[in-house]
Amino acid sequence: MLTGSWDLGWSVGIFVVAAAVTVVCSVRLAALGDTLADRTGWGEAVFGAVFFGLITSLSGIVMTAVSAAADRPGLAYGNAVGGIAAQTLAVVVADAFHRRANLEHAAASVSNLLFGCLLTGLLGVALLASFSPEVTVWGVHPASVVLVAFYWGGLRLIQDHDEPMWRAVRTRETVPDVPDEEPARHGQLRLWAEFAGIAGLVVVGGWAVARAAGGLLDATGLEAGLVGAVLMGGVNALPETVAAVAAVRRGAVTLAVAAIVGGNCLDVLNLAVGDLAFRGGSLYHAADTDQLFLTSASLVMTTVLLGGLLVRQRRGWLGLGFDGALLVSVYLGSVAVLAF
Repeated sequence: MLTGSWDLGWSVGIFVVAAAVTVVCSVRLAALGDTLADRTGWGEAVFGAVFFGLITSLSGIVMTAVSAAADRPGLAYGNAVGGIAAQTLAVVVADAFHRRANLEHAAASVSNLLFGCLLTGLLGVALLASFSPEVTVWGVHPASVVLVAFYWGGLRLIQDHDEPMWRAVRTRETVPDVPDEEPARHGQLRLWAEFAGIAGLVVVGGWAVARAAGGLLDATGLEAGLVGAVLMGGVNALPETVAAVAAVRRGAVTLAVAAIVGGNCLDVLNLAVGDLAFRGGSLYHAADTDQLFLTSASLVMTTVLLGGLLVRQRRGWLGLGFDGALLVSVYLGSVAVLAF
């Protein structure tokens, strides 16, 4: 059961259960993340993009590693970049729960903008790797090391921007990142322990989804890019989506956007994890046209989101800003191209 191939019935059942566990865990993570961001003094943007983003990305990391180790590079690559596209769309979902103004207007933060720039750079490096010479050192492409170094350098830069050269204009709809003043009911150690426990459940869920997706692929004959990008990528995006909605309902709008953008940055690093686990050469060169197309779509969606955070449109058509409408259009169009 643990190592063999699952039939279609088991694959579908386990896929649904693992996705449900991920949703339940994500709701609790939002509350813990908001509290720990205040207790540690790191703020919602940095805590959300790094620690919160890491926990919500754990399932995707495991999915990519398991798929790559099982010699399914299409699933591994598709899950990573498909998760980025679906998670970026989560901004639109979370925006629907913020009634006062568009989420991108309320969550004005220099850190969120910088994390968006970091994500754009990471996606660019991933695309460059696929078109670079197919060279590996001990089975790992040099771009994997570059991705990790790029992320670390960007993170240090964002943490050190104490005096930005410009600031977002405060409006009545802007929700500032101010620590809650409610009395502490639990110690910080207990909160971290619960945070880690939920992370463990998310890891198990990610492993189960990856195995179930492999079973679906074998039983149905679907394209690996479609299964990895839409099914696995969709489940990969569930933690960020549910957690972002829960954060918005708590009033932690900066945390909501930071969790999505920061989680996306870590999902690009999934490619480095998959490259390390894949023993058939460079994962970047194992990607086919569908995976590269989806990487480009994720880059376009990130650019649109950055534009929304800069323009900060208060209201838009059907409650969505221009960026929300574009994000939905680009995502649905990309899925249609992959399907047909």
